[in-house]
Amino acid sequence: MSQTVDRALNILPLLAEGPADLGQVAARLGVHKSTALRLLRTLHDHGLVYRQSDQRYRLGARLFALAQEAVETLDVREIAHPHLVALNEACGHTVHLAVHEDNEVLYIDKVESRYPVRMYSRIGKPVAITVAAVAKLLIADLSEPERRSIAERLDYPRYTPRSTPNAEAFLKELATVREQGWATDLGGHEESINCVGAPIHGTDGRAIAALSVSAPNVVVTAEELLTLLPLVRRTAEAITREYAGTTTTTTTAATTTPA
Repeated sequence: MSQTVDRALNILPLLAEGPADLGQVAARLGVHKSTALRLLRTLHDHGLVYRQSDQRYRLGARLFALAQEAVETLDVREIAHPHLVALNEACGHTVHLAVHEDNEVLYIDKVESRYPVRMYSRIGKPVAITVAAVAKLLIADLSEPERRSIAERLDYPRYTPRSTPNAEAFLKELATVREQGWATDLGGHEESINCVGAPIHGTDGRAIAALSVSAPNVVVTAEELLTLLPLVRRTAEAITREYAGTTTTTTTAATTTPA
């Protein structure tokens, strides 16, 4: 029975490449056409494959429905939390997880720094969109019209001399973040706090959350914090793999320290 199940499941990645006829399926599985037909009929009965008018088979609508249901039941916070804890244990600094909802970027999880001097933040609290690393990551992933619409309706409070001054500067920074795949807030919200972050991607490749590591400069300098970027990005990729069953490519950028 296990061999039958294995063969049936091997049909699905074949059809993911495109429609295939009975002979192609049998050849890929290395079985007689009668065996392949029996497997295809079983999958067809369950809606996992569909027989077209040209007698070729393709993936069935039920398979897509199941995939969507599975995605909708995933809780990124639940999946990410052990990774956030591991990242915190590795670096010792405050780790955040954030999402973009209803025109706000919100912290949905946090692991506190082990140092007595730490940044203040609260789960469920909106972040400062124009300066926060997690906000830049999530908004940078939107389409160009969406990014521009958001940038043009935001206020640009001068939290510090390093705060983003206007929409033009914000859009320019978002373009950089989009290209490089990571973001920072180096004293833009609070002069004494620095932050580096990376995106977490969903099944469609879009950023569904972002994580960051933050620390006061009395504990670690901005330059020292930036050396954690490869670890931060690897953590985000690990969460992406577990959440979406895939990963993004960060090759050279993931193993080098930004200037």
